[in-house]
Amino acid sequence: MARNTASREGGTIYAQALTRLRRSFVGVGLFSAAVNILMLTGPIFMLQVYDRVLSSGSVATLQALYAIVVVLFVFLGIYDFLRTRLLSRAAYRLDQDVGPAAHDLWVRSALQETPTLARPLNDLAVVRGFLPGPAMLGLFDLPWIPLYLAVVFVIHVWLGWLALAGLGVVTVLALLNQWMTRKHHAQSMRMDGAESFFVDQNRRNAEAIVPLGMADRVTARWSAMHRDGLAVGQLGGDRSEGFVATSKSFRLLLQSSLLGLGGYLALQQEISPGMIVAASIIAGRALAPVDVVLGQWRNVVRVREAHARLHQVFDAAPEPRPVIDLPAPQGHMTVAAITKFVPGARAGERPPILDQVSFRLQPGDAVGVIGPSASGKSTLARILVGALRPDHGEVRLDGATLSQWSDAALGRHLGYLPQRLELIAGTIRDNIARFDPEADDAAVIDAARIAGVHEMILQLPDGYATALGHDSAPLSGGQLQRIGLARAVYGTPRYVILDEPNSNLDAAGDDALSQAILTLREQGSTVVVMAHRPSAIAAVNKVLVLHSGRVAEFGPKEDVLQKSVRPPAGRRKEEV
Repeated sequence: MARNTASREGGTIYAQALTRLRRSFVGVGLFSAAVNILMLTGPIFMLQVYDRVLSSGSVATLQALYAIVVVLFVFLGIYDFLRTRLLSRAAYRLDQDVGPAAHDLWVRSALQETPTLARPLNDLAVVRGFLPGPAMLGLFDLPWIPLYLAVVFVIHVWLGWLALAGLGVVTVLALLNQWMTRKHHAQSMRMDGAESFFVDQNRRNAEAIVPLGMADRVTARWSAMHRDGLAVGQLGGDRSEGFVATSKSFRLLLQSSLLGLGGYLALQQEISPGMIVAASIIAGRALAPVDVVLGQWRNVVRVREAHARLHQVFDAAPEPRPVIDLPAPQGHMTVAAITKFVPGARAGERPPILDQVSFRLQPGDAVGVIGPSASGKSTLARILVGALRPDHGEVRLDGATLSQWSDAALGRHLGYLPQRLELIAGTIRDNIARFDPEADDAAVIDAARIAGVHEMILQLPDGYATALGHDSAPLSGGQLQRIGLARAVYGTPRYVILDEPNSNLDAAGDDALSQAILTLREQGSTVVVMAHRPSAIAAVNKVLVLHSGRVAEFGPKEDVLQKSVRPPAGRRKEEV
């Protein structure tokens, strides 16, 4: 049921997007070549001033040299700006190419039986922010280090060997920094992910956390997680900062050493005074990219981990499956031997949530699925709409399995009201229309009328344009559930699955629900209602009884209810 987030022939969407950035990277490399060559302008100008202008006393020569320097530095600024702009645009294109697929994977990860801490949108933001940053520019400058060393060798071989030895020390410091901080930075990022998951979970459950007096204890738990994450990150940061400080101090020492050696060579008449300063500046420029990368090492580690996680997430995405446009279904539903085990346990020790559940429905049928708590009703609802895959068995709609439909095509024929309902930020119209930009207002109103919520919506200040979101006035649980019902019946889908649709409804809401089910049946839709309260199945014509994940009874409502024994002691009378 997944989108085509991967293409095994051309690589994943993420890999393909990176491939499309090659031309940008080539352009950045060419501009970096020009920038690094023009970086020699300053030392060469200084060399000429010391060795030619001062010795000759020619003002005209100084003016000509200065004019050339101005022109070269103008081009240096232009090329530096262009390479930064190319990286910025590359980051934007990467986000545009990968963002929708990353969001799709993030949404679908909520359907996984094993929760994941991977957050592809956050990782994509890390990669996007890194591309136009100083560390990336430093990486493009690294290949030009040999050019600067070659110039120093041309000035004098001793100065060249000293600069090369200094570069070796700085490189060793960079490698040690990576080796000694890699584990801590990676662990810190994993702990940050777990902390973010915990924080989001707490916010979603604030309605229970605060009234139950759990806020202080939950905050204490977060503080412990946050403190442990900071401690691990700080340990890696302390080591990295030590290497950065050491590298910076050594670089300054190296430049002074080059000046000292250059002064000695000048006294020996082997180089000119201008060469002393030029060699020191050029050698410092050779070490600058290493210092930049070392100073940004924490960001380098973050982007490397994010890059690896993005590859991992997209590699794990389902392969594209061929689908064809099937004809619109008539409403036949066949559930054949559906079995679903408890996730997480070892294969041989997993008890079944659903065990060999089978039944058939015809167009216009409405079945009420009843049974005690934990009998598998919600799991069955999720399997019927494709939000959960069974371990064995299959669901067929007009003879086709769910996997033979594309998501968009199947969604047009499915209506679903989950037990835990949360409407999406947007207007009421947007939610009922399932955020279809081409939705017809008449179809939206028809869905609201079927759900019996049209008059209630009109009573709101902005009617169908009422905004839902974090900054809007909250609606009651019953209002939200009835709007969710309108979303489920929008477009009169052939299959409508309702999981506890009246858990928050009053008597008027129950009547509206029953009328909606009758209307759907009259229009030929097949309806499955998971219910505890008898009012939810008032309009159904069949009943399926689940006990411990097995079908205990299935058939016409009157026959099944007559066979039902009276509720066990301790069970509420209003439960079926």
